[in-house]
Amino acid sequence: MTTQYVPPKVWHWEPKQDNKFASINRPTAGARFERELPVGRHPLQLYSLATPNGQKVTILLEELLQQGTVGAEYDAWLIDINEGDQFGSGFVAVNPNSKIPALVDRSATPEIRLFESGAILLHLAEKFGAFIPQTPEGRATCLSWLFWQVGAAPYLGGGFGHFYAYASEKQQYPIDRFTMEVKRQLDLLDRQLAAHEYIAGAEYTIADMAIWPWYGALITNEAYGAAEFLDVTSYRNVLRWQQQLAARPAVRRGRLVNRRNQGLRERHAASDFDGLA
Repeated sequence: MTTQYVPPKVWHWEPKQDNKFASINRPTAGARFERELPVGRHPLQLYSLATPNGQKVTILLEELLQQGTVGAEYDAWLIDINEGDQFGSGFVAVNPNSKIPALVDRSATPEIRLFESGAILLHLAEKFGAFIPQTPEGRATCLSWLFWQVGAAPYLGGGFGHFYAYASEKQQYPIDRFTMEVKRQLDLLDRQLAAHEYIAGAEYTIADMAIWPWYGALITNEAYGAAEFLDVTSYRNVLRWQQQLAARPAVRRGRLVNRRNQGLRERHAASDFDGLA
């Protein structure tokens, strides 16, 4: 028998161990301990983890370096969210929202602090004049898809991924609700990619870099182990696009940065990839 939940008049937090991230989740913001962030020698200092959100930025940085962009060298420091590193005072000073990734651009005076992956991608693309269309129409399309991903990801990760893969108790209603939305998103991408080589058209842009780590991993069963459940083979254009981007050397390198295992915990020079990518 299912017991119907009746919300109280005022909600109060009761710590529970009912999902993978229960030990670090709280209903309050702010630093929980004192810890300064390390600083390397390059203009760009990235504090991140190789989750889909983290991969967006390292893929862009590696693409910039691949094309010889001056000033795009960076130090990448691992922030282990499972250990609560994101609640250290130094990290919170850069990102008060305590989520990865966070970037400090020390090439400017005063230094520029950025959080939210979409904001970081846009800052870097505009700073270096790369991977963002220059025509008003092209730019608008690129930014529309970039912000589509920012808005869509919570349904995929926080909704579908949470209830399908992380919640200790599987419940049909939330799984059905978020599965329907994720499949709608995949169908949308499939239709867009049927008419265009890349997400925003004929040009490879930060929109691709934002969307690929999430939906590329989903379509290849790397995210949530849900490929069969979602019938991903029916999204042929998304599969084509996923494979096309996965073959790019900069994408392969970007995915390795800030990995706990089988990659680079930290990245400070191109030579760090020797023997890996």
